[in-house]
Amino acid sequence: MTARKAEGSTSVNTRENGSGEEPVIRDNRKIDPETGKARETGNGEPGQADTAEQPGSPAAAAADSASSAGAAGADLASVELAAQLAERTADLQRLQAEYSNYRKRVERDRAAVKEMAVAGAVSELLPVLDDIGRARDHGELTGGFAKVGESFEAALAKLGLTSFGTKGEPFDPMVHEALVHSYSPDVTEPTCVEILQSGYRIGERVLRPARVAVAEPDESTPADN
Repeated sequence: MTARKAEGSTSVNTRENGSGEEPVIRDNRKIDPETGKARETGNGEPGQADTAEQPGSPAAAAADSASSAGAAGADLASVELAAQLAERTADLQRLQAEYSNYRKRVERDRAAVKEMAVAGAVSELLPVLDDIGRARDHGELTGGFAKVGESFEAALAKLGLTSFGTKGEPFDPMVHEALVHSYSPDVTEPTCVEILQSGYRIGERVLRPARVAVAEPDESTPADN
């Protein structure tokens, strides 16, 4: 005996197993209750539910719309990510430039402080250099004192101390101090005709100007007879 329900329901067959066995249940529903998709018929063709996914159907249009929305969302996310990346890159470049300027400024300030400290210490030793120079000019710097004087001058030179002031060079009020003034027909401009005391500098910093005798051109005209 076979009991059948309406089309799309399950059927129960007890004849195949005999009356003493449990019934065999076959699921003849055309829609799979687990996946929600149409089942294939016996000839391998999909059921009527497949027509819902044909091109031009509402389901296909909804799927295309969802796909387009997803693609637009992905493009928007990509643009936002690129903008964030550009902003972070600009921030890093600005920080790198600020750090580079800060490091250069610190190094410059450190060099300036060092130069000032050395200049302050060396300035106190300039009278000693003057005494050594006068002793050498008078022939009194001999023997062991000569070696000491040379070592002292070499040590100060290692600290960057240099002397300036040469006889015959043009007078420069920025580095020369005129102690004697005269006129001479032998010069065409204010000239240092004698170095009374050498000047000293460290780098571009003048510790003491050179003290000189200056001669200017003689512009006087002889009286008419």
